[in-house]
Order: sequence, then C-alpha cells, then structure tokens
Amino acid sequence: MAAFYHQHHQPQPSAESVRRVLHPRLVTMCSAGLLGLSLLYLLSGGCGADPPGRGVDPPGRGGSAWLRDDGNNGTAHGTETIVAPATDAAPGDAGPESNATRDWVAARRLPQALIIGVKKGGTRALLEFLRLHPDIRALGSEPHYFDRHYARGLEWYRGVMPRALEGQLVMEKTPRYFVTAETPQRVHAMSRHVKLIVVVRDPVTRAVSDYTQIISKSPHVPPFESLAFKNRTTGEVDSQWSPLWIGLYAQHLERWLAWFPRGQIHLVSGEALISDPAGELGRVQDFLGLQRIVTDKHFYFNRTKGFPCLKKPEGSGTPHCLGKTKGRTHAVVRPAVVRRLRDFYRPHNRRFYRMVGQDFGWQ
Repeated sequence: MAAFYHQHHQPQPSAESVRRVLHPRLVTMCSAGLLGLSLLYLLSGGCGADPPGRGVDPPGRGGSAWLRDDGNNGTAHGTETIVAPATDAAPGDAGPESNATRDWVAARRLPQALIIGVKKGGTRALLEFLRLHPDIRALGSEPHYFDRHYARGLEWYRGVMPRALEGQLVMEKTPRYFVTAETPQRVHAMSRHVKLIVVVRDPVTRAVSDYTQIISKSPHVPPFESLAFKNRTTGEVDSQWSPLWIGLYAQHLERWLAWFPRGQIHLVSGEALISDPAGELGRVQDFLGLQRIVTDKHFYFNRTKGFPCLKKPEGSGTPHCLGKTKGRTHAVVRPAVVRRLRDFYRPHNRRFYRMVGQDFGWQ
C-alpha cells in the first residue's frame, strides 16, 4: 500500500520540463512504438500533428516546421492523437494531480504575439526562424483574421491556432494587418497586452520587391514607372499606389500607437535580418521574454539566394532555405526613378525614425 501511495502521489513534472528533457528522445521512441514512454510523450502533445488544413505543426515540435518545404506557405498536414483538454471543475472537485495534468494538455489559445507587417519586408523569414524556438508555436499560414475574416469571431480565430502547451507562446503573422485601418482597434479588443512585431525595410527596395511579386503573377501589368507616378513629366509620385503606400511607415504606425504603447511594438530591420539574422532574432526573443535559443549556429548565408538559410539540424539531410519566391531577381527600375522615390520617402522616413527612436539608415 505504501508503495502504491508513493507511486501515485509523487510531485508531477512541469510541462516545460517534460518537453525540454524528453522531447529529443521520445520522438524516436514514439516512432519505434515504445508504449510506456510514448504515452508520457502523448500527454505532452507529441507524436502527432494537427487536423488536416489547420496549417500548424505537431505540439511540442515548434522547431521542426522549417524542415519542410511543402509548397503551402509553411502549412503542415496530418492527424493528431492528443489528450482532451481538462474541463473546468467546481471548487474542491480537483484532485492533487489535476493541475499537472492540465499543464500537459496542448490546447488552442489566442495568440500572445503577432507579426503585423510589412509585406515584402522579411516577415516569412522571421516567422520561420522563430519557429525553431521550442517555446514558440506559430501558425504557418496567414489567417487574415483582423482584416478579412473578423466577422467569423474569436472562436473561429482560436480554432485555427496551433495547439500549444502551457508556457508556450502562440503567434501568427499577417503583414496586411499593419496597413489596415481597422486592425489596431480590433487587435486591442482581443488583447491589450499582445506583443506586436513589425519588419521594416527600405521603402523603395520594398516597393520594387512588391512590384516584382505582382508581375510574377500578372506579367501584363504596366511598367513600374507608369504606376509609380501620377505624372511622369512632373515626377509627381502616386502615393496611393499600394507598393508605395505601404512604405509610408509613420502614417501606418501612428494608428497603432493610438492603441498600444511603443514598448509593446518591436521593430525588426529587414536589412539586418539578412546581414545579421542571429542578432535580430536575439532581440526578438528578448522582446518576447524568451531565452535566446535561436543563435548564429543555426544560420549560413546562401550566396545564390542572397539571404540567410538554416543549417541542417541533426537527423536532417539537407539545409533549409525559403521557397523559390524568396530571393528572386527584382524588376529593373531606372536609377532616375529610384532617386525620385528616395526624395519622396526621405521626409516620411525621418518622421518614422523620430517616432520609433531609431535610424534605419535608408538613403
């Protein structure tokens, strides 16, 4: 009897300790069918994936997403075996093990952090780099909840989030959020404590990259110059053309600062994300309150693509770079046009630098 009591009333390990200590070994054990240890891993949300179409990774495997290049914007597919979430019990009904068991249950939660922008700034790279962190559970696809699907409600939004253990940080990225007028208030209504990340890039380079993506899908689009200027003779810039309008960072950020304090918004340099990915990732991890686990040992520079790729981890056959759409050659724009656009953006950039207290060095 004493042995039975000792066996069933020992303090339960935390979800974090289960994940950190057992995960590397139990992935193999699950696949090998070692039932006893595999059961413990199942309790922590392992040995499985989310239901098809969820666009998420298996719980407890936040660092594995970048190993796949499945052509679906980082979306993972599969089936999942997982312990059902503990139901709320009346006071006094919970047994001594109920809290520990609840900690081991992977559940869908609303995000605590959002990558809100900007398009063609490096948001996909940042997301994939962050997914290496074991304490981050990030949605691979862009849900567009706050700009396109807001009428579906928070329960729909929660339902598309990846399952996460207690202590893991849930996040998603949708670059359109940054420039959509209604989004700051909607995000604030969900959580006034959510952490916001914006990846910014030289607005001229960003605009050309945006146009390059447009013509890759619609090759008969008019030339860049004819769209960038209202009047090419006078050089009047069409600031309402989407590729140029997105680069008015101060204008968009002003709306967010009306709802969130500056300290809740972290800016990532798209240029530094290429030249010093480990440094930028370190600062993002600090901002999110996480240990710096993603470091320079995870990266190498791919000269063909012109940006960092991830070194192959133990057990993987090849390194991983982002898809074919990343790093493609930009459309050719005449130097005179580039100079005119730099003149146009200069006062807007200076205003942005003053707002954020940081000079990004764009010409």
